[in-house]
Amino acid sequence: MSIQTRERAKHFDRQALVDLYEEHNNALYRYAYRLLGQQDMAEDCVSEVFTRFLQIVQNGKGPQGNIRAYLYRMTHNCVVDHYRQKRTDVPIENTILKDPRPELEDDLHQKQNQEKLQEVLLKMPEEQRTVIMLRYFEDWSHEQVASHLGKTEEATRALQYRALRSLQKKCVNNRK
Repeated sequence: MSIQTRERAKHFDRQALVDLYEEHNNALYRYAYRLLGQQDMAEDCVSEVFTRFLQIVQNGKGPQGNIRAYLYRMTHNCVVDHYRQKRTDVPIENTILKDPRPELEDDLHQKQNQEKLQEVLLKMPEEQRTVIMLRYFEDWSHEQVASHLGKTEEATRALQYRALRSLQKKCVNNRK
């Protein structure tokens, strides 16, 4: 997004806001989906992010710097808010259908692994989680991640290494 478009968006220019939405909607959805694991929740989260963003811009406030980073931060906060709310846990026996087809069992294991990964990611320090999400799920370069975090590329690579080690240890410990 050009600097000019960014400035227009900050001043509630309709076309600039549409351009902003079209440019970032899919990436924010993928980010939310990877953390939430459910399509409808990810869609609701992204919808909430853009609604909040419009309210902030309409009130004359908004990001002073990188709008993309600002929207990712808002999406992250929306996901965290979701997990902070009390959820009723459904016993595992209620989630298994009566038809014990092998593919259903495989689907269940895949879903459980995805949920465990989401749980481990959410418990990681914020910068480590951000590096993992942006590098591996959003396919950002080291340079882009470093710029987003305000760090050098070397520091980002070190952070990524620590994050991967931590993720590996936690996932291995959870299998036992």
